Amino acid sequence: MDSAPVAHRFRSYADLRAAGLSRRQITRELSGGSLVRARNDVYVAVSAPDAMKTASRVGGLVGCVSALALWDVFVQERNGVHAHLRTNGVIRGPDDGVVRHWGRLIRAVHPRSLVVEPLDALRQAVICQSPRAAIASVDSALNKGIVRQDELDELFAAIPARRRVILPHIDGRAEAGTETLVRLMVRALGGHVELQVRIRDVGRVDMIVDGWLVIECDSRAYHSDWQTQLEDRRRDLALAERGYVSIRPAAEDILYRPEVVVEAIAGMLRAGRSGHLGGLTRVRAGNS
Repeated sequence: MDSAPVAHRFRSYADLRAAGLSRRQITRELSGGSLVRARNDVYVAVSAPDAMKTASRVGGLVGCVSALALWDVFVQERNGVHAHLRTNGVIRGPDDGVVRHWGRLIRAVHPRSLVVEPLDALRQAVICQSPRAAIASVDSALNKGIVRQDELDELFAAIPARRRVILPHIDGRAEAGTETLVRLMVRALGGHVELQVRIRDVGRVDMIVDGWLVIECDSRAYHSDWQTQLEDRRRDLALAERGYVSIRPAAEDILYRPEVVVEAIAGMLRAGRSGHLGGLTRVRAGNS
């Protein structure tokens, strides 16, 4: 079933005429810059995302990570515009900035659609990205309701067998891709992770590791102003009062300096397990 909003569709010349535009008005819209002729009989609003215009110019649909980004789903791989090409797609040189995807789609698209359906975009992104980034994208799509939990079997049946090993690691409770990436780091270090835990008089935290280490994944978008940072510091004090230790790795470090974040978490876990944090123990009852 097609789920593309009207804004994700192009119009043909006949569509424009049927909408009441005269030939002169269409020419005026094109010359005035409010309408773009992407290719023969494909007209796109100038306000449409650049990925749509680029994919249309090569005879394709926005796909893979480029499509997921349109829905604000987490993606880590962003090299060029990813487009799904139909068999009659325009073949251009390797310098046109388009990463091409081929093959049969899981979901049929509207004849005027500029974007593949979410399940197909996610399938392509799972193949195109690293396993960790792929898990984060699936988590994000589930959390945002872009795909449903009951669609996962269909999704993973359509990807290569070597990629299906990530299925047990999917968890749609993660509210950000960086949370997924940190969760995977912690589990690789042997830590036990609880997600989206509510602590009395503190609120909900991203994750608790081994019952005592709180990890909050901060991004500039939501933690840049002083008032928010002040609230974060007060939450940390409230956590400390209740016997928790908290760290806040920045999104930039999680994404681009993961080794630093891994070493920091590993150091904390070593200290906790060796008793260097003062024999810290957690009694969960009454604290969450």
